[in-house]
Amino acid sequence: MIAEAGSNHNGDLNTAKELIDVAADAGADAVKFQTFRAEDLYVEKSGEVEYLDDDRSIYEIIESMEMPYEWIPELHDYCLDCGIQFMSTPFDERSAVELAEYVPAWKVASYTSSHIPFLEHLADTDKPIIMSTGAHELDEVAESVTALREAGASELVLLQCVAAYPTPISEINVGVVETLREEFDVPTGLSDHTLNPVTAPSAAAALGACVIEKHFTLDKSMEGPDHEFALEPDELDEMVTAIRDTEAALGSGEKRVLEVERELHEKARRAVHAVKDVEAGEKLTEEDIKVLRPGEQESGLHPKFYDELVGTTVVRDISRGEGIDWDDVNQS
Repeated sequence: MIAEAGSNHNGDLNTAKELIDVAADAGADAVKFQTFRAEDLYVEKSGEVEYLDDDRSIYEIIESMEMPYEWIPELHDYCLDCGIQFMSTPFDERSAVELAEYVPAWKVASYTSSHIPFLEHLADTDKPIIMSTGAHELDEVAESVTALREAGASELVLLQCVAAYPTPISEINVGVVETLREEFDVPTGLSDHTLNPVTAPSAAAALGACVIEKHFTLDKSMEGPDHEFALEPDELDEMVTAIRDTEAALGSGEKRVLEVERELHEKARRAVHAVKDVEAGEKLTEEDIKVLRPGEQESGLHPKFYDELVGTTVVRDISRGEGIDWDDVNQS
């Protein structure tokens, strides 16, 4: 479970640390930021992006969201103190170099996943790679996977992602979690931008996702492009709980009688029991026995033996309600 803080620190180190606190308190496994430099990410005359509802150019917005490199070791150490893993997505080689000492794996953003030279750079570090696949066709994902494998990447996770902020629940297409796993024989997961904290993450967990990533914020009303579609702290708690509950509900997949079923396994599974007193020497008829739940009585034979018992001779006195076993009848 990766709690995606992204750039929701708004350029304030203390806010970044508050985000780490929230993620740790929610029980996330990792908190992830984003590390980039606008000049390495967008052309300067990039124009506006409609979904952001901001008069500034996308270049200016990205430039205002840059995380200082000097924060990296401090945030890493703060995460260690909080018992949560520090991660950050690099968007360029320079940022990757700054992060390399401090992250256990690389997270590749959707829009970077077809940047083959950059993927090759990351693969050369021998770190595991988690790659989102939003805004890409399956054959484009295949090209990137091939490039990573040829560059030596041996540990790869692919995340279904839809590049819409927010993503309508009807468009999240969680089933792609299975498609990616079957197509590329790698672990898969979900990078989710829906507003609902439970539905898509729980569905992904049910489909075997090993990584789930979701944006969160201290407050949706804060200024910045990623706050409005992010989860607030109570929603992050709700999501992590739902994911863990889904994992628990999935269980081992082994069908067996569980310890929590033991009492009713013994008391409620039906068996052959006498419904009247029967004396030794009498033959059992259909009026003498029924397939019933034993409750506190010792259980009789399995219902599949009912027809075989009818017509057998009783060798001992049997009281009403008793279970009937093979030792109680003459089978000859």
